[in-house]
Amino acid sequence: MEFRDLDDLRARGAALPGPVLMLLCEDETEIASTLDHHVRAGFASIVVAAPPGVTLPPLPGAAHALRLPERPERMAPPCVNALIDALPEGRWIAWLHNAEYLFTPFGESRTVGEATAFCAEERRDALLTFVIDLYAGDLGAAPDGVDPEDAWFDATGYYALARPGDPSAPGPKERQLDMFGGLRWRHEEHVPEDRRRIDRVSLFRVRPGLRLRDDNTLSIEEMNTYACPWHHSMTCAVASFRAAKALATNPGSRGTIPTFRWSGSTRFEWRAQQLMDGGFMEPGQWF
Repeated sequence: MEFRDLDDLRARGAALPGPVLMLLCEDETEIASTLDHHVRAGFASIVVAAPPGVTLPPLPGAAHALRLPERPERMAPPCVNALIDALPEGRWIAWLHNAEYLFTPFGESRTVGEATAFCAEERRDALLTFVIDLYAGDLGAAPDGVDPEDAWFDATGYYALARPGDPSAPGPKERQLDMFGGLRWRHEEHVPEDRRRIDRVSLFRVRPGLRLRDDNTLSIEEMNTYACPWHHSMTCAVASFRAAKALATNPGSRGTIPTFRWSGSTRFEWRAQQLMDGGFMEPGQWF
């Protein structure tokens, strides 16, 4: 199946079996490896959104091209919201960019469908996600900052701030945090302020009227929380080369960063267990 545009996705997307991944291809970097990772993770359908100028590789059977007639300033809200409109209530969907890789707890032995089934039993409609910036260990060998065979990430240097509430409501929002760290923290002078956070809601269930907002939060506030009121909840992680790619290629930053590695760097092992051991995602009550 191929979708001509977002209206075509809204009209015919209900036929996609779930869980469904919306893959936003900003360029052609690591599209094939991103698809391979998420097919193995257990996504039944992957909608591959491509703006003009992005050539897609051969797609696996679970993947369906979505042709965008133009490139939006931010691809996620219009594409993800069109997918929300297309799917029936209760369907689980995820969204990522190319060169980003979703990890759920115990991902070596359990599929994303098993994780979402557990969350549904826990009466949770969303999994808060922490974005872990990956980067090439040697920018001389990988000048675009992307090298899956020699990927590193920051094991330290993360912090959280209480998320401010609405101006009319005193105090912070309940069970919501703004998270910072990784390359966006170490090189924040090159990152716009509204793109420095590393928290995101990447995996959630379709609900009536739900919208993905420009700040990567959802319009239903409870779906932005890190836990329910009565116990710890599962979270997940996205290992992402996106920040490294931007910092290594943008004219304003590429000449000022000889290497991304520092004393807090750790080799990425491409295992969910490594992220759990490091505290980057929480299994909640799932054992």
